[in-house]
Amino acid sequence: MNHIEEPPEIKSVLQRYLQLQRDGLVWKLEGLSERAARWPMTVTGSNLLGIVKHVASVESGYLGAVFGRPGADELPWMFESAERDNNADMWATADQSIEWVTALYRRVWAHSDQTIAELPLAAAGFVPWWGPERGRVTLGQILVHVIAETARHLGQADIVREQTDGSVGMAPPPRATSMANQNEEWWAEYTAGLRTLAESFPE
Repeated sequence: MNHIEEPPEIKSVLQRYLQLQRDGLVWKLEGLSERAARWPMTVTGSNLLGIVKHVASVESGYLGAVFGRPGADELPWMFESAERDNNADMWATADQSIEWVTALYRRVWAHSDQTIAELPLAAAGFVPWWGPERGRVTLGQILVHVIAETARHLGQADIVREQTDGSVGMAPPPRATSMANQNEEWWAEYTAGLRTLAESFPE
């Protein structure tokens, strides 16, 4: 069977989409106090700083250790059972500031980008927490997985940030926010209309 070279643009497209999600997550922390970034906004404790810490931790594993390229940062909350039982990858300790978590995430994605640059999409890796049958993967597969994981948590962060201070959108100005360009009065009427419609249905 002839070896088919991967189109070079495929890897760059995947990396570009991943970077868009990364930038969006970091932006969701901008302008927040340490208190606001840590404040639990759901019954399961979802908070913006914890979301970014979690995504950094996940990417570190998938685009590092899975391909035999562990990063320089030790992330004990991902490996010690006592830490995992405490859901420690989803919240930041008192000494893990916004600056600290953001810097960690940037170091992680710089290491990931080296992995992406140096390996072909067909490069083999192994995800031990997926088990022996599902755990054999390729870089291309894991890139798609990390993009999906990051985008999922960015959507979570969108809602948490809006609940925190009303900030919305998929990217900082002047890029398009993906939101309708309307004032507060319009949004209040729009939301009231949705509420009225919902109330017309039985519980």
